[in-house]
Amino acid sequence: SLVVLFGATAGAYGAKLGSDERELILLVWQVVDLPSKKVGTLHKSLVKADNLDLSDQCREVSGLTPEGLGKAEPLDRVLQQFSQLVSSDLKVLGRSSYTLCSDGQLLIRQVLHPETSKKNFLLSDCFYSFYDLRKEFHTCYPSSAAVKDQTIKTMAEYLGLGTDETEEDFGVWQVKTMVAIIFSMLSENCNHIFTEPETVKYKYETGPCSKSETVDSETVIRARGLPWQSSDQDIARFFKGLNIAKGGVALCLNAQGRRNGEALVRFVNSEQRDLALERHKHHMGSRYIEVYKATGEEFLKIAGGTSNEVAQFLSKENQVIIRMRGLPFTATQEDVLGFLGPECPVTGGKEGLLFVKYPDGRPTGDAFVLFSCEEYAQNALKKHKEILGKRYIELFRSTAAEVQQVLNRYMSTPLIPTLPTPIIPVIPPPYTIATGSIRDCVRLRGLPYTAGIDDILEFMGDATGDIKPHGVHMVLNQQVTVFCVGDSLSSDAFIQMKSADKAFMVAQKCHKKMMKDRYVEVFQCSGEEMNFVLMGGTLNRSGLSPPPCKLPCLSPPAYAAFQTAAVIPAEAALYQPQALLPTTRTPQASAAAPPTVTYYPAQAAQLYMNYTAYYPSPPVSPTTVGYIAAPPGAVAAAATATHTPILPQPGALVRMQGLPYNTGMKEILSFFQGYQYAPDDYNGLIQLSDQARSVLQAPKEWVCL
Repeated sequence: SLVVLFGATAGAYGAKLGSDERELILLVWQVVDLPSKKVGTLHKSLVKADNLDLSDQCREVSGLTPEGLGKAEPLDRVLQQFSQLVSSDLKVLGRSSYTLCSDGQLLIRQVLHPETSKKNFLLSDCFYSFYDLRKEFHTCYPSSAAVKDQTIKTMAEYLGLGTDETEEDFGVWQVKTMVAIIFSMLSENCNHIFTEPETVKYKYETGPCSKSETVDSETVIRARGLPWQSSDQDIARFFKGLNIAKGGVALCLNAQGRRNGEALVRFVNSEQRDLALERHKHHMGSRYIEVYKATGEEFLKIAGGTSNEVAQFLSKENQVIIRMRGLPFTATQEDVLGFLGPECPVTGGKEGLLFVKYPDGRPTGDAFVLFSCEEYAQNALKKHKEILGKRYIELFRSTAAEVQQVLNRYMSTPLIPTLPTPIIPVIPPPYTIATGSIRDCVRLRGLPYTAGIDDILEFMGDATGDIKPHGVHMVLNQQVTVFCVGDSLSSDAFIQMKSADKAFMVAQKCHKKMMKDRYVEVFQCSGEEMNFVLMGGTLNRSGLSPPPCKLPCLSPPAYAAFQTAAVIPAEAALYQPQALLPTTRTPQASAAAPPTVTYYPAQAAQLYMNYTAYYPSPPVSPTTVGYIAAPPGAVAAAATATHTPILPQPGALVRMQGLPYNTGMKEILSFFQGYQYAPDDYNGLIQLSDQARSVLQAPKEWVCL
C-alpha cells in the first residue's frame, strides 16, 4: 500500500518549500491499496507551529489563519495521530505495511526531517523510505516534462484529468489528484510498478578518504560559520534528511591546526547537493550557516590522505574519534590508556591510539583515540583539562577528515626549521609616510569590499593627479598594504594628497559619491591620524584608539616616527631577513660598497613583537620596500663589534599572487622549501647563545607561538 502525503509550511510554497526554515502547518494523507485500487479515508490535520506568523503566500494559497492554527495540535501529537490513523485504515483494507508517496522530495527531506531534528524527537521508520511521485511519473511517461519541472497540476494536465483546484480545500485537492495520477499509472496502458523507493540515511557513516579517489564536484558544498566546537555529527544533523556520502564531512583547520568554522561536505549525488544549497543561512543553534558550492579537489585536499598508518587506524568503521592535545612529549601508549581509565575503554587497546609525529619521529603532543560508542566518548570528554604528568590535556570530538588533515600537515613539515619575517615596519626612501598635524590626507570610509586601487583612482577622477606617489593605502584587516592580495579588505582607505588644500577639495567633491553600489564617505585628516590607523589603531567619532603595538601587553608604552640612534638589538639579530628582503639598491658599484648592515633605529626596536599578536604590513608599495639605510657610523660600529652578528644580504624580493585566502606563513615557507638556509648555515654566520640556537633549531610551530 501507499500513503499519499501532502504538506505545507507557514512560509514558501512549491519549489521553495522548506528553504526558509518555516514550520509545518498542514498534513493531508490518504491510504491507497495498489492491488485492489481501493482507498482509505482522506485525513486532513492542522499543525500548531511555534511561530504562527504566516507569510503572505501561505495565507493566499492555503487560506489558513493564525487563529485556526492556534487551536491545532503540535507536530509530535499530529505524527502520533498519523501513525494511528494509517494503521486503522490499513487494517480495514486488510494490509499491514505501507510506503509513503509524496509530491517530490521537499516535504520529507527539507521539512519533516530538519524540523523534527531541531525539536529533538524521532520520526518513525516510515519517513526514511518514500516514493517520489514526480520521478515515478517521468519513468512511466518519459515524454512528459523533466522531473524538476513537474507539479501536481502539470501531471494532471498531461493525463487530461479534469479536476478543479478551486472546488476543494487546500491540500485535499492535491491528495485526490495524486491518487488519480497513481491510478492512471496503474492502468493497463502503463501497468507501472513501484519498486525503488527513495531512502533517507538513519545516521552519518564515518570513514577514511584516499587522495586517489575521484570526487564529483557536483556533490560537494562548503559550509561556513560553524561553531568551533561542532563535530561531523552536528553537521550531519544540520543536513538531516539529505544523504551524506560515507566519510563525507571534512572540518577545515587553520594554519595553527584549529578549526576555522568551515567544513566541506560531500553528498551521494548532485540532487542531494542541490537540496543542501537550499539550506543557505539556515540555523545551527543561534548561528546561521552559509552554504556554497565547492569542488572535489577542495574536498580531497582537506579529507584525502595517503598514509597507510592513518588508513589502518580509520579502517574500523562507525567509531567515535576523540582528539587529545597537549600530551607530554614523553607520553607512551600505556600513559594515555591509564589517563583515560577503565570507564572509557579504547577500541582495540593500543591499536585504537594514533600519535601524531613530525617526519623525523619527534612527537607533536597530539593523538587520536577511537571509542566504540558514544557513552565511552562522553566519559573521555569529561577528562578535558585533567593532568597527565605535569600538563593538562585538552580533549575534543574529531573526525576522520581531521585526522587526515593533522597528519598531512605535520608530515609535510620541512625538516629544516625556518624563521619568521622580521616584525619591524620599514620606510623606503624617498617616499616617506606623512607625519604631523597637517591635514593633507583623506580617508575613504564605506568602500565596497571588492574595491581595488583602480576603483579608487576612478572614484577620485581628476584629483588623481594630486595624489603623492605611492600615496594610496588600503586597510587590510587592521593592517595596511598598497597591493591587497589573497585576503578580504575592510572598508577603509587613506590617500596622501600633495597639499592640505587638495585634500580639502577632494573631501568636498567626493563625499558620499557612489562607488559601484555603495556611497563612500570622504574625510580630511592628518598624516598623524592616518599613521595611527595604519599601525592598527582606530579612528572614529569617539576619538583615537591605540593600535595593538602600543598596548602594554605587547610593547613599550610609546613610540614615535623613526629617529636617530643606531641600535641593533640582540633579539633582532636572530631574525635577519636573509633572502627575504633586499637592501635598498643604489647605482654605485657593489665592489666598492662597504658591508651592508640591517639598521634598526632605537624607536623601531620597540615595535618588535610576536607576529601572531600583531603583524603590520609595510604601508608602502612592495616594489620599493627596503630597510632603513644605516648611518655610516652605525655601519662602522657594527663591523668592528665582535658581539654583533652581521649577515650579508643578497637575494631579491618576490611577490606571490593567487594565494588561497586562508594561506598562512607555514604554507608559504613550505612552498619555498629547499631555498632556505639550513640551521648549520645560520650557526656558521651568527654567534648564538644556547637559547637562540634552540629557537633556530625548533620546529617553526614552536617559533610562531
